[in-house]
Amino acid sequence: MDSRTSSDLCERTGEFPVFRIGFDHPDAVPRLSQIVDEVLEQAGDREVVIICVGTDRSTGDAFGPIIGSKLHSTAGATVYGTLDEPVHAVNLAATLDTIAQIHRNRPFILAIDACLGKFDHVGHIIVEQGPLRPGAGVKKTLPEFGDFTITGVVNVSGFMEYFVLQNTRLGVVMRMTDIVVHALRNGLFRRNMRLGISQAVRG
Repeated sequence: MDSRTSSDLCERTGEFPVFRIGFDHPDAVPRLSQIVDEVLEQAGDREVVIICVGTDRSTGDAFGPIIGSKLHSTAGATVYGTLDEPVHAVNLAATLDTIAQIHRNRPFILAIDACLGKFDHVGHIIVEQGPLRPGAGVKKTLPEFGDFTITGVVNVSGFMEYFVLQNTRLGVVMRMTDIVVHALRNGLFRRNMRLGISQAVRG
């Protein structure tokens, strides 16, 4: 779980603007898909690695592993962190070491995690440039990683974070993951098509 609230994210500036949309927005999928396209363009021809952080032992913190499970067989990216093999506080450092050994040519890493935020931001999906800082919201020091992050504001921050995460509505989390997975599949499919076309031209 990432500690950053939606308001924190809005205040950040950089080359890539922070994007936020509610999962119940009528255009959530096409708008998020467009942003994913722009994110994946930043990867160039680098290998894409998606790391979904979280645990299946908490409904709120299952946001990442659910996405990882749904994306696991999607072409165009290597996915770490599923419901069966989650990436969490205990094994995150070891997982990052493994990724560094397997993917030696500086892969493009997309980090996915749940976060807590303000009441009126619950249900928002946020995309931003820069590394994920997992665990800070529950006072854990874990390695930062990632070129871009996708976070889902699954519940309200500020009080008894573990309890809040464990009592998050699974229905909301599932609907949020559906939006993210749909957009990522769209983006990866289009990226595969672009790379295939460019390779054919070079050949």
